Amino acid sequence: MADARLPRRARLQRGRDFAEVRRDGQRLVCGCLIANWKTLPPGANSRVGFVTSRKIGSAVVRNRARRLLREAFRLHQHELNQPVTAVFVARQSIVGKRLADVARDLLLALRRGKRLKDP
Repeated sequence: MADARLPRRARLQRGRDFAEVRRDGQRLVCGCLIANWKTLPPGANSRVGFVTSRKIGSAVVRNRARRLLREAFRLHQHELNQPVTAVFVARQSIVGKRLADVARDLLLALRRGKRLKDP
């Protein structure tokens, strides 16, 4: 099995990286998240960032939303058909959801965007 870690270097950290993906990439709203992505050339490593606004709730709620999104992406990152730089934005409906629900929404968004390998 391929390495299932999501190291820090695979995470977006600078604001301009987030802005570039949101400006130049594709966007899809699905369930409890908004997926923004920009495809990378084959052989590159995927990078990902997560956004949670204060509208969602307290710091505890926002951190849980980020952890759920991060874990859902980590578990399914090897199902991508091509490396991407992605930004996932949590929506208000993520509050109270379980990992399975968030992962289902993430996979649905990636499937609709034709970013997953064929089954």
